[in-house]
Amino acid sequence: MQYFAALKIGEKRVKEAREYLNKLSNEQAMPALALRDNRTNVWEPVGEENLYAVLNDAGGYILTDVSGYMIVICDKNGISKAIVRGLNMERKDHIIKKLQAENITEYKGEVTLPV
Repeated sequence: MQYFAALKIGEKRVKEAREYLNKLSNEQAMPALALRDNRTNVWEPVGEENLYAVLNDAGGYILTDVSGYMIVICDKNGISKAIVRGLNMERKDHIIKKLQAENITEYKGEVTLPV
């Protein structure tokens, strides 16, 4: 797929994931990655599927200037599409309950975050 075609599809998927996560997090979600990093010159958009992952400093992820938890909407390969960070345990649990109520599956593998 050509770069701009893949990017356009990926941007649409990121926008949809961010809007969804914004709905659950009081408009705190940020966009993430629109393209898969496959270390080749083949361009692929981030996947269509929406899974969620919960990250924190203890899991080896560096959450930079905001401590607490991060919830990520990602594809089946763990490529992040939208993130909300700096959540305390209560907010994290509240968002997770909403995700589970909508039958969003938890992703348990390694998550790729924007640099």
